[in-house]
Amino acid sequence: MSTMQQEITELLPGLRKFAYSLTGSVADADDLLQNTVERLLTRERPDDVDLTKWAFRICRNVWIDECRARKVRREAANQPELTDGLVTNGEHQTTKEIEWNRVDSAMSQLSEDQRQIISLVAIQGMPYKTVAEILDVPKGTVMSRLARARAALHEALSPATLRTDS
Repeated sequence: MSTMQQEITELLPGLRKFAYSLTGSVADADDLLQNTVERLLTRERPDDVDLTKWAFRICRNVWIDECRARKVRREAANQPELTDGLVTNGEHQTTKEIEWNRVDSAMSQLSEDQRQIISLVAIQGMPYKTVAEILDVPKGTVMSRLARARAALHEALSPATLRTDS
């Protein structure tokens, strides 16, 4: 196994968590992770680039591409001539633990920018500077988005009797 493959293997758990935080679905996260690893292995690694930063940026970019593609497919599916005979299953799989459901729900209420920040800082434990480089935003933006995301999660996860009316 090459050095790069070993490094990618070590990144997989963190990349998978990040993929899940972006997608909110285990199946979609697995697909995103697979596409990310495929790109990592088939693309030339830029000189003087940190593999971790590069991998997380690729994962984010693959997800953005997927969101755009889904939007196009959704718009095409709204055309009556394409939906005749189409059967959809509206049920989705949820986690069994109530707390995970609450956290998932709270995370889904965050903006995509806030979910990315929470995932990279709080879940992955990355420093603000690294997150700023991955997302290509100033460090101060990372800090303010993180503060807003934490406040929103706190509000969403606190019992209704303890919430403040703003």
